[in-house]
Amino acid sequence: MKRCALMVVLCVVWVIPTLIWAHEEKGKVVDMRVISDSGGEFPKYRTYLRRSQEGKFFYLEAVKGERYSVEVTNRSDRRIVVVVAVDGRNIIDGKKSDLKIKERMYIIGPHQSNTFEGWRTGMDRTNRFYFTEQSDSYSEKVFADGSAMGTIALAVYKEKLPEVIPYSGGSSQMKEAPAGASPSSPGGNRSTDRSELKKNEQAGTGFGETTHSPVYWVHFDPEHVITEKIVLKYEWRSELCRKGIISCGPKNRFWLDDREFAPIPKDFRG
Repeated sequence: MKRCALMVVLCVVWVIPTLIWAHEEKGKVVDMRVISDSGGEFPKYRTYLRRSQEGKFFYLEAVKGERYSVEVTNRSDRRIVVVVAVDGRNIIDGKKSDLKIKERMYIIGPHQSNTFEGWRTGMDRTNRFYFTEQSDSYSEKVFADGSAMGTIALAVYKEKLPEVIPYSGGSSQMKEAPAGASPSSPGGNRSTDRSELKKNEQAGTGFGETTHSPVYWVHFDPEHVITEKIVLKYEWRSELCRKGIISCGPKNRFWLDDREFAPIPKDFRG
């Protein structure tokens, strides 16, 4: 009986129509943080892509061997589902992700947070995320896929509001349609493994130790428009320095250039 119910949920997910992009400016729906096992948050650096794309884009510094978790907080008063992809692969089933509504998702309740610590390998377990070279990454080793290496991507969908049936002589009724998703409250070990970086290898995410992380199937009917999209591009520190994302040069203790005033043009003669 349980198996039949599970299959029904999965079928509903796959037949939902392809998403369309939302162009609404209603404020931020989620907060997304990448947390180190050492306890700190990896800082994000906002960037704007040259080619216009939907979503918010950030750089993030990857630390070799560091185990990490992705924490997502729902700031809204409605349930949401999130598609999470690391290195271009859905973290629930490992399939190639385009952040679309037909994919596997996690549910997050109103004003609640979920923490995703690894690749889901069963209804009660995950395998930890950790920063490593591309050649050691889960996406490269298992799927030979480097098409979205070094990214942590998130798409948010709100729950559909119940359909209100117009008054027709009887009492008003409300109707809901089910869809599939699975919430999670994973937990894991706290350890760090550091080693020397190989030359010219991109940062990727590895397949770490198994941790206990139970989930269950629930009914959920998402809106067909994407509410918010966030993409993090994580790089080694040397690469962020080379791109000028972070300042890495030596500081002069007698010359602190805070640029508190507007700069004067070089050809100004006034």
